[in-house]
Amino acid sequence: MATTTKRLTLEEYLNYDDGTDTRYELVDGALVAMLPESDRNNLIAIFLLLEFAKVISARLIRHKDTEIVVIGHRARVRLPDLLVLTEDLLVALGGKRATITPEMPPPALVVEVVSPGKTNEDRDYRYKRSEYAARGIAEHWIVDPEKAQITLLTLVDGLYEETVFQGAEEVRSPLFPIVKLTVEQILKAAE
Repeated sequence: MATTTKRLTLEEYLNYDDGTDTRYELVDGALVAMLPESDRNNLIAIFLLLEFAKVISARLIRHKDTEIVVIGHRARVRLPDLLVLTEDLLVALGGKRATITPEMPPPALVVEVVSPGKTNEDRDYRYKRSEYAARGIAEHWIVDPEKAQITLLTLVDGLYEETVFQGAEEVRSPLFPIVKLTVEQILKAAE
């Protein structure tokens, strides 16, 4: 992943255009080029999107291109694999750029599908976990195809409580109890 050396403010990031279709996250003011996802990760995220769309309004679901400003040492912007918005957040976005800014309500759910490698694992399990908790996101799923597990994080008093699901276990979402999926079903979507 390429990064910039000049530190950008959030405003500079939001106005940045290098003339390419490269997607970037902003980490402590540095642009970090996001490599294309693996087909496996895309299939998992799309499967979850389709399953959530069966039980909630599709207008509340976002895949890949909605970014969220999170709290960090300097400006940070993340590109989650899947988001479920609240009605209030949908109104706040108002059809404008798909950037969830700090003054907007948080999404209800963020899903990250972990890519192989220590850097990706650290980003998804450590950094994003604390950033999303600080942002007040009620539920965060970490889908890990390598470990064949889903870590469901539920926000309680500002910190995430963790439940890990594997195999034929049904992922039990406090926010979306109507979604009935096992870890095997979710990971099988990528086969």
